[in-house]
Amino acid sequence: MANPILVFCEQRDGRLKRVGLEAVGEACRLGGAAGRPVIAVVIGSSVAPLASEIASHGASRVLVAEDAGRRYYSSETYTALLTEAAMRLQPVAIFLGATAMGKDLAPKLAARLKTFLAQDCVALEMEADGSILATRPIYGGKLRAVVKATTPVCQVVTLRPNVFSAHEPKPSPDAPVERLTITAGAGRPMAVVREVQEAGGGKKELTEAAIIVSGGRGLKGPENFKLIEELAAALGAAVGASRAAVDAGWKPHSYQVGLTGKTVSPQLYIACGISGAIQHQAGMSSARTIVAINTNPNAPIFKLATYGIVGDLFEVVPLLTEEVKKLKAGL
Repeated sequence: MANPILVFCEQRDGRLKRVGLEAVGEACRLGGAAGRPVIAVVIGSSVAPLASEIASHGASRVLVAEDAGRRYYSSETYTALLTEAAMRLQPVAIFLGATAMGKDLAPKLAARLKTFLAQDCVALEMEADGSILATRPIYGGKLRAVVKATTPVCQVVTLRPNVFSAHEPKPSPDAPVERLTITAGAGRPMAVVREVQEAGGGKKELTEAAIIVSGGRGLKGPENFKLIEELAAALGAAVGASRAAVDAGWKPHSYQVGLTGKTVSPQLYIACGISGAIQHQAGMSSARTIVAINTNPNAPIFKLATYGIVGDLFEVVPLLTEEVKKLKAGL
């Protein structure tokens, strides 16, 4: 049997991150022709029930590293567990989501395995020998580079969320589930997370949102972000902000989309009062559909936009919100 593809499926509070299921789907696509099995790994506390959900999306086998002490993420423990799985299975590649956790874990895993690493990939292909051709944005998204490992063994790759497709779940998954353990003391962390305090509870996560409405300097003040929030609520979207809005103190850094903020790939991105500097474009240029609202017809955002509205956002956004509400109400 050909060497497998190993996929790390990230979970938070007992819920799988969608990017993990997207990674499973991409692994199935790449490995299917060569008969490479897809083996998933899930780590945490009380995560065994997630194995069937992962299997339903295409994984042929699921490794569960479950322990009450793994409720919170520990890069040392997670690295040790994934290294153990990689050494045992000798996968041709290891896929992770390009999330905060994935971007922290991937380089440590690659260093431990002394292997290839490609971060934040937006397209993947696999050659007959298992070598990954990974396409990733560079220079703030101005160019895309295609990189390839010199040896097709344990190639570590992180996948940008919302770019790849997850398989439709099958009603009756039939994948074996195994317990993943490590040598006693091998994964003992030097630091332990005792508590996690979340900010902005109930807000949609930008990196996983299918729709994002972002506001920029054109809002003229923090009090006007309510226009963005009302449109986002009507659409069931997440709220984002440009660097200018964050630097002005109108929104916390966690809202920032851009090179020094979050990189997003939603189905729909609505930019309101954002000029579209290259720093911002680097964070949202991979959105499927981009709608720009700006009074300046020469704003850089219009060169990137699928649809552009030259107009005052204080007039346009409320009208959009009302029309969305009417459509949802069936009026």
